[in-house]
Amino acid sequence: MKVTVRIAGGWLYRTRRIMATLCIALLAGLVGYRAVFGANGMKVWQGKRTEAERLQQDIGRERVQHEQLEHRVRALQRAEPSVIEKEGREQLGYVKPGEIVLFEQKAKADVTTPAAVHGEIDRR
Repeated sequence: MKVTVRIAGGWLYRTRRIMATLCIALLAGLVGYRAVFGANGMKVWQGKRTEAERLQQDIGRERVQHEQLEHRVRALQRAEPSVIEKEGREQLGYVKPGEIVLFEQKAKADVTTPAAVHGEIDRR
């Protein structure tokens, strides 16, 4: 029995540096993997950075749109005739006396569509 323990103990004693090096390498590999792919790793950080840049661009666009709307509101509050006329024409469909209004007709359904071929389109 002592022979087996002595042989195992001798082998363990001779390979202790190799085992320690392998354990440290394994630990370093796990820490590196967590640093790159973990919950707070580089990949997550890069994704969040990209999302932050996209959100900053969205904020910029919304800020420009907000300024345009504020300018439009101020113009309406000052009762500028040109702005009021423009709003009346666009939203209410007002026209001046003597003006001719042209309406764009909607395109008819294409005859080659599958619904038209099978007679499913209502012909009014």
